[in-house]
Amino acid sequence: MFWTSYFLAVLAIALAWPVPILLSRAQWPARSPFTAMLLWQAIALAGGLSMIGAMLVYGLEPVGDSLLSGLRALAGMVFNNAPTTELGFWHIFALSAAALLTAHLVFTLLLTYYKIQRQRRRHRELLDLLASPSADGPGTVVLNVDSPVAYCLPGGARSVTVLSDGLMAALEPDELRAVLIHENAHLSQRHHLLLWAFAAWRQALPWLPTTRLAQESVNSLIEMLADDVALKTESKSTLIRAIAIVASGSAAAPAARLAFGDSGLPDADPSQPGATGGTGSAGTTASRVSRLLSPRPPLPEALRAAVLAACVLLLALPTALLLVPSLLG
Repeated sequence: MFWTSYFLAVLAIALAWPVPILLSRAQWPARSPFTAMLLWQAIALAGGLSMIGAMLVYGLEPVGDSLLSGLRALAGMVFNNAPTTELGFWHIFALSAAALLTAHLVFTLLLTYYKIQRQRRRHRELLDLLASPSADGPGTVVLNVDSPVAYCLPGGARSVTVLSDGLMAALEPDELRAVLIHENAHLSQRHHLLLWAFAAWRQALPWLPTTRLAQESVNSLIEMLADDVALKTESKSTLIRAIAIVASGSAAAPAARLAFGDSGLPDADPSQPGATGGTGSAGTTASRVSRLLSPRPPLPEALRAAVLAACVLLLALPTALLLVPSLLG
């Protein structure tokens, strides 16, 4: 398993550094945001699997010719209280590092979920006090805030879309309809789950610049996906005007925070996404508007198929290397 461990280490480094940087700078994701989203997920999953797998395979090399056989041999040593003289210092160190990293990633994922759920619960309680039902349909409430604000708060059957008085006064009926469709798309496509996963990745590995790039890219892509849903029924000019009006309220967001505290609104700490939607960062807003003003054709079918094949390969390769005995020697 010697070469397997080194190959996995090289793959982990590539997926943790140059590949995400290149993807974050690419122009094609705006032409096919769904395909790009799948690629980001494949990079994150394959990178984590390769990182942990490289350490496990190296640590188990003296006692097995595959991950499974090595784990069985290690379990036998532990439960039978057998000597581990076959494992040198660096092998034990690699196994310990793999166990700690796995525990850290799982713990951070669960902790991030707990924080988000607590944030949303607090936010929902405040909405019950400060917001009133909207005439635009069930699941929509209106907040008495003068600045244009629009976002959605996920919660299964209790999901709600929040609009402000200032927004409703500033938008024409078709623009308001575009905003509602956009926010409802976030809920129906469960974008909050993606935000949770990438927020946890960034929380777990904050020293890795690509975790920030990945989270920012995913935030931008989900906005584009929601825009595409709105464009099925509303015109580009209508959506652009709506985006511009909502974006104009971002400077006044601190006023809204006085009611809701420092968490919950879309422009709060991006690593703890309690709400979904809004305009996001200035860069995301600029990307969305530029994409609508200068539309480019969707990615050709052949290229989309190639990206999807790359996603499958990214996930299959480390899995095969871990499970197939002596695949690389």
